[in-house]
Amino acid sequence: MSKDYYNILGVEKGASAEEIKKAYRKKAHAHHPDKEGGDESKFKEVNEAYQILSDDKKRQVYDQYGADAANGQAGAGGGPGGMNWEDIMRQAQGGGGAGVEFDFGDIFSDFFGGGGRARGPQQRRGQDIQMDMELSFEEAAFGTDTSVELYRADVCDHCKGNGAEPGTPIKECVTCKGTGAVEHIQRSVFGAVRQHTTCPECRGEGKTAEKKCTTCKGAGSQKKNSTIEINVPAGIDAGQTIRVNGQGEAGDHGAPFGDLYVNVYVKKHSGWTRDGDDVISEQDVPYTIMVFGGKVTVKTLDGDVDLKIPTGTRSGTSMRLKAKGIQKLQRGGRGDHIVTVSVAVPQKPAGQLKKTLKDLSKLGQ
Repeated sequence: MSKDYYNILGVEKGASAEEIKKAYRKKAHAHHPDKEGGDESKFKEVNEAYQILSDDKKRQVYDQYGADAANGQAGAGGGPGGMNWEDIMRQAQGGGGAGVEFDFGDIFSDFFGGGGRARGPQQRRGQDIQMDMELSFEEAAFGTDTSVELYRADVCDHCKGNGAEPGTPIKECVTCKGTGAVEHIQRSVFGAVRQHTTCPECRGEGKTAEKKCTTCKGAGSQKKNSTIEINVPAGIDAGQTIRVNGQGEAGDHGAPFGDLYVNVYVKKHSGWTRDGDDVISEQDVPYTIMVFGGKVTVKTLDGDVDLKIPTGTRSGTSMRLKAKGIQKLQRGGRGDHIVTVSVAVPQKPAGQLKKTLKDLSKLGQ
């Protein structure tokens, strides 16, 4: 049975890209395997759904043919939506008989929204990289600039990324004549099948080095340590991801770099917890201040702040320090710091305090 990606993310079939993205973030955060109560299988399912629905072409194929086709897999009948080879060949031949020549690559391009036919010289973009980063409570609240060391494919220092030994020419590929694709024609019971594939010699670029770089062996890239600067935005929360454009692995022969995805984790704080953009804490207050009123000092993200306790405050009361919470992510303003006050009960009352408490007890206080 085909998976219902819309149901997995909890959105309607006509949901916008922004609605899908918002639903994905919520579901991914809820099921993250590193989170207490997380579910790895559901987390993978949510990611699979997002990969399909966030891509317009894959989403279109999914809506028409189902999950198997969108994931590039053959259906039960050997083709998308249950189509079988007989249906495919009939479409390819336009209903005609044997002896008809057709482009096998174009058939799969129509069905799967991708290329069976190579479309001229191409360069492969670099691979994306994923990494984890742990932040302190304060770093997540206010943001920070930091750097990380990555061992990744970077532009070759010797050939500067073109794959050729310096001083030697780069020529048109003799195999594909600069097109980046080669054509194969094969006779079958269905007729002459013509298929275009990426040129194996130049890997779709349409050109080759006369002499390959002696350092990177013609790849245009080499593995090395790189220092990457990362701007952590204020207000980011655990389970969210920072995308650093162009800081993944180097592409082929000057093609664009991939991206770096940083998965954020936040250390637990000894005195604070987080609720959205608000900071939550508890504060012990002397009995006399709870009765007669006064001030106590509360530790906040901005340092020590005086909190006014009204006369006759009950234990368990929550009080709010406005705009002393966490910076709102990509928005203006801050959350609040909410303090729950409790009566500070002395462990071993002695001397005058003990006598006073006994007197109060006799008075029924």
